[in-house]
Order: sequence, then structure tokens, then C-alpha cells
Amino acid sequence: MTRKAYPSDVSDEEWAFVAPYLTLMDEAAPQRNYSLRDVSNGLRYLLRTGAPWRMLPNDVPPWHVVYQQTQRWLKAGVVEQMVHDVRMLLRDITDRTPQPRAVIVDSRTLQSTPESGGRAGYDGHKRRNGSTVHLAVDTLGQLLAVVVTPANDQDRAQVAALAQRIQEVTGDTVEVAFVDQGDPGEQPAADAAAHGSRLAVVTLPTAKRGFVLLPRRWVVERRFAWMTRFRRLVRDDERVAATLAGLHFVAVAILLAHRFVALMVQSS
Repeated sequence: MTRKAYPSDVSDEEWAFVAPYLTLMDEAAPQRNYSLRDVSNGLRYLLRTGAPWRMLPNDVPPWHVVYQQTQRWLKAGVVEQMVHDVRMLLRDITDRTPQPRAVIVDSRTLQSTPESGGRAGYDGHKRRNGSTVHLAVDTLGQLLAVVVTPANDQDRAQVAALAQRIQEVTGDTVEVAFVDQGDPGEQPAADAAAHGSRLAVVTLPTAKRGFVLLPRRWVVERRFAWMTRFRRLVRDDERVAATLAGLHFVAVAILLAHRFVALMVQSS
């Protein structure tokens, strides 16, 4: 498809890196009507701009093609695998062990929309009806796991699911998880211990004035801030929670691929 490139389009160097992950069948397969790179660019445009699926521009593949291919990528787990592979490469570049021994866990609440309102919940603390995205990252801020729940579900109730997923993707290497003051208690501690890790609560100082940078916690907060570069992740516009979780991995994959390629160019 010949068109003027959008700022969100993948570069040649990045596409050479990500294409092997995204090619689920031969690029020249007779049932393929659109370039896989154009489909990927359509998804990147949607993530960056926050456009609805049905309002993708006419110079990218039709919305249903982009949506269906996105679902194939997410269900096949190729985007998540890419994130984990690049994470290990970046850890190796910075002289870290391939898998982390410590993680940081936090959450944020996304405002619901008519599309996601059926599975949303009311967060009384933040006075917002929506969904809560629970994230686990390593000490470098690289994504490990995502869990999406209604906003009225307690954060501490998600410790077991996050701990299980973290150990699955790291090979049971994680020993400690840093959490905020909303996650302590006997049950969350027991849930974490059942998966071979312990919870370490990062508390606010007794006396504080203005903004305080919390140890460890700032790493996951920075990851949330980077997520806001993708307008599709500022609100919950997805009908299915798994799609919202998967799009977080797509966004991180875009950022990591750009960073990794830049590092390779600098070192060459």
C-alpha cells in the first residue's frame, strides 16, 4: 500500500526485528490480501491516536482486518513473547541476570466507556467507574504481567494471579515483590508465599511535604507514565478485558523494539 507514512509507522530496522514474531503464516500465502506490515502500522496508529477500531484511516487495511489479526497475535502470545525476549536482552546488555529476583507491582484505574461499561466497577477511592490495570515490572521497569479487573475489585485480591503469572514467565526466579500500602495483610502475603515470593511494602514517610519519590515504586509509576503516550490506553475502550491487557503488551513491545534497535545501531 503506497501512502505517506504516519509518525506511528514502524521503521525498516524495527520491522526487521519484529516481523519474525508477527508472521504466523507465510507472507505470500494466497489468503493474505494485505501486507502484514501495513496491518501492524494500522494497529500502531490506533494505539497512538486512540482512534476507534471502525474509524481507522482509509489508507491502512480495513478495521476488521487489523482487529482480527491483532486478536490472532494476542491469542498466539507472540507479542508477549517478544516483550519477554527483548526484556532479557536488555537485562543482559546492562549486566543483569536474564530473569529478575525482584519485581514491583502497582495498578491504575482507567475510566470506562460505553464499550467497556458492562464489565466496569466503581472505585470509591478514586470516584471513578472503570477498570483497574494491575502491572508487574522488573527493577528496570520492563513489563512482566498484566491483569485487568473491574475497578471495585481489591488490589490485594489480585496478588495470587499476578504472583503466579510472574513466576510462569520468569521460571520461578522472583523472591520479593514490592507493593504499596494497599496490598499488605495475611492473605496477600500467603498468596505470594504460595508462589515462592514475599511481599515488601513500600510506605510513605511519616512526615512529607509535596511530591515524594518512593523507593522502587517510582519504576512502575514511570511505566504507567510511558503508557499514556498511547492514547488508546488512557481509557478503557475495549469490550473484552483480555484485549486491553494484550494492548499493553503491544505498546511495550513498540517501545522496547525502538529502544533495542537504537542500542544496536549505537553499538555497531
